[in-house]
Amino acid sequence: MAPAPDSGVLVLAATPLGDPRDASPRLRDLIATADVIAAEDTRRFRTLAHALGVTYTGKVVSHYDAVETARLPGLLTTVREGGTVLVVSDAGMPAVSDPGYRLVAAAAEEGLPVTCAPGPSAVTTALVLSGLPCERFCFDGFAPRRSAERRRWLESLHDERRAVVFFESPRRTADLLTDAVDVLGADRPAAVCRELTKTHEQVVRGTLGEVTQWATGTEVLGEVTVVLAGAEPGAAPPVESLVDAVRERTDDGERLKDAVAAVAEATGVAKRELYNAALAARDRAARD
Repeated sequence: MAPAPDSGVLVLAATPLGDPRDASPRLRDLIATADVIAAEDTRRFRTLAHALGVTYTGKVVSHYDAVETARLPGLLTTVREGGTVLVVSDAGMPAVSDPGYRLVAAAAEEGLPVTCAPGPSAVTTALVLSGLPCERFCFDGFAPRRSAERRRWLESLHDERRAVVFFESPRRTADLLTDAVDVLGADRPAAVCRELTKTHEQVVRGTLGEVTQWATGTEVLGEVTVVLAGAEPGAAPPVESLVDAVRERTDDGERLKDAVAAVAEATGVAKRELYNAALAARDRAARD
């Protein structure tokens, strides 16, 4: 659908992750001239505008997950009538694990002009700081909160050859990494990046075992982005990740020894290691 001749424009603009000096001149101009500014957090937006020394005259409206759908009609009307709508998140690029994609999809469906003012991104910043091969990578948003879902998600990454980038809450970082060691093995290279571009920026690099030891021995604070190295071709899964498969077979009546043998043959792990891991898991379940 062709846009109306007098239609305005929807602009998604990246904001600094922490250091205001990363703001582009274009972002400053957009803040100063936009008719409507849709901000994930209006207070943070006003703090950013003050830090940049930019005076804005446009209407500032909240645009977080819970209100994104409700905001669509008004924001689209502004664009239809020739106005500029600027969308900003708290940090980084809107629509990347932040509000924005519904608005872009709706504007595109109507044929309204949509553009982007590129800039900072925690995803690419963490990748280049990780020290891991990142010619090919995938971004997986936020890690699942619950351990069972998180472990299933980690299992899906076992054979992923690309680097994997994802966000995590600082409160759950240690638990996430502990699960990752169990599912992916302690030797998989990884990096934990926190407070990127801020005063207390920190990048912890090493194996999953090493970064887990760091996370469990300290209080993790700030925004956290994790990078996992891609899997090596032909790598056997860690035995801990196969215990559930053994348990499913024993729950169906199969003897533990036979279940272990079948799973070990299918996956290439050592039977003795898998047997010991299954016994240990059964003992833990009995204690709990």
